[in-house]
Parts: sequence; C-alpha cells; structure tokens
Amino acid sequence: MDSLATLDDFLRLDIRVGTVVDAQPFPEARKPSIRLWIDFGGTLGVKRSSAQITVHYPTDRLIGRQVLAVVNFPPRSIAGFESEVLTLGVPDENGEVVLLKPDMRVPDGGKMY
Repeated sequence: MDSLATLDDFLRLDIRVGTVVDAQPFPEARKPSIRLWIDFGGTLGVKRSSAQITVHYPTDRLIGRQVLAVVNFPPRSIAGFESEVLTLGVPDENGEVVLLKPDMRVPDGGKMY
C-alpha cells in the first residue's frame, strides 16, 4: 500500500450506478476496448466510457447491464473518443477486468456510499 487515504479523499470521489444503453467495439484503441454509453439518469444523463473489457463482455450482452463508475474525473481523449467516466472493475485470476455492479437492480444515478 503506497499511502493511506482519508475519509475526505473517498468523499471527493463521485461513484454512481448507471445502465449501459449502447456498447460498440473500439478497434482504434491501443488495447482491445469497448465504447460504452451509460445512462446515469437525472442531471448526469448519458456519459461515455472506454473500457478494456473485451475478454468477458461481448458488446450485445452489455446493453441493459448496470455498472459502477467514477463520474467526477476530467474527460480523457482515447483514440479520438472522449471518455467522460471511469467504469469500475476488478481483475480476475488472469488479470482481465470483471465489472462491478450492484447485486440487485437500483435506480440509475444512485451514489455509492
């Protein structure tokens, strides 16, 4: 562990749940990725994300899936695509991304606490 985070560090992160409304292959990305459009509802609406999740997630199986994402990082341009949120996941035993999601359906836009 590099350093300990404070509660204030955690509270600065805005992690929300949203539903994937579109998912497209992203062959222009340096590493195999998928472009996601995630609906966070309310005032946040639909945000874009680039995610390296091609091993476990075909694009057609992502639509309708709820995911967790950090929504208050600055946008980042990836191969000409503006990624607005950081979709969260954890590595499997081979280091491939497994997406984080609530274990039951919840309203889009809900903030993690």
